[in-house]
Amino acid sequence: MINSEIEKAFFKTELPVKWGEMDAAQHVNNVNYLRWAESGRIGFYEKLGTIDLDFKAVGIILAWQDCKYIFPVTYPDTVTITFDVIELHKDRIIGECKIYSNHHNRIAAVSKSSVMAYDFKALKKAAIPESWKDSIVKIYGDSILK
Repeated sequence: MINSEIEKAFFKTELPVKWGEMDAAQHVNNVNYLRWAESGRIGFYEKLGTIDLDFKAVGIILAWQDCKYIFPVTYPDTVTITFDVIELHKDRIIGECKIYSNHHNRIAAVSKSSVMAYDFKALKKAAIPESWKDSIVKIYGDSILK
């Protein structure tokens, strides 16, 4: 079941768990899950290829992020990170990142995030460009439009 969930995701990547990511509680420190989610989110937008990540024109900024911790990851392990868009609004994109423990073959965390379109020249929020919308709708269909 885990493999079929991973295969359905538009973006997926694997990262090794590092010894230094563990804390005194003998599991990966919570902040690392947010870093892994960031890797998934940025990896998704790089793969999508239509969003400017050089921060010179209209790009993305993180508006909020949460994380539901389900299972404690420990070293040694490798995590698989998936990221998909779940809602597309006129001014923001809501995404969902899932983090899986490969060693335990189970989900370890789910992180949702909202990114806003931001005009880095004008220093203000922007509408989602049509090229972004078209690329995302091509992958997920119209059902994600809100």
